[in-house]
Amino acid sequence: MINITALVENTTSDERLDKEHGLSLYIEALGHRILFDMGQTDLFARNAEALGIDLAGVDLAVLSHGHYDHGGGLARFLELNQTAPVYLNQHAFEPHYHGEERYIGLDTALAASPRLRFVGDREEIAPGLTLATCNGLPKREDLGSFGLTVEEDGAFRPEDFRHEHYLLIEDAGRRVLISGCSHKGILNIVDWFRPDVLVGGFHFNTMPLDDALAGYARQLSAYGTDFYTCHCTGRKQYAFMKEYMDHLAYLSTGQTIQV
Repeated sequence: MINITALVENTTSDERLDKEHGLSLYIEALGHRILFDMGQTDLFARNAEALGIDLAGVDLAVLSHGHYDHGGGLARFLELNQTAPVYLNQHAFEPHYHGEERYIGLDTALAASPRLRFVGDREEIAPGLTLATCNGLPKREDLGSFGLTVEEDGAFRPEDFRHEHYLLIEDAGRRVLISGCSHKGILNIVDWFRPDVLVGGFHFNTMPLDDALAGYARQLSAYGTDFYTCHCTGRKQYAFMKEYMDHLAYLSTGQTIQV
């Protein structure tokens, strides 16, 4: 059994806990205590304390991609936990922007931390735990870069999200996939992995509630995957898609699911 608790998400289901635009998940799987993303601030740690979750006991952490709302709490985690390695993609500290003015990347002062483990396109970090970017694989859908950019050689280019990877947990024949924001396209990610369960954001929060979104929902539903979504999906988009998907639920701050 895999237990997943939302330490931080855009909404909250527990009056003891605060919310923020960001994501942090505490996962117990295959004998490991895993922190997946650290939200925008230190709120993930304060909420964990309120929930009785000891972050000092985490034995490995994963940063899904190099954006502030997932890695803003990285420094706080490194303070609270003295031993756990933090796995992130080799491109995570590239300068990421919204447009050409708003920096949305990580604190580059942390890049030299000896606790960080930079990985490439695919790496097994423990038995049954694999990180994969799927970079270079063909896409069923391409929704573009959402106005997000990366600075390269003094110029800005549209993001290709090469720094985003996904955590695949394989347990007793089941495939559980954890995604931060699914920037490369949730339809592509499901097609690449064919998971039994997927937990994470869909990055649909700016999409209109129209036939296109209904079509995406129907396509996702056809895979038979159980979806637990959050964060950048958008509450309105979630409610709209749920009309077309039998296996879609929302994971809010403070909630725990067993998969």
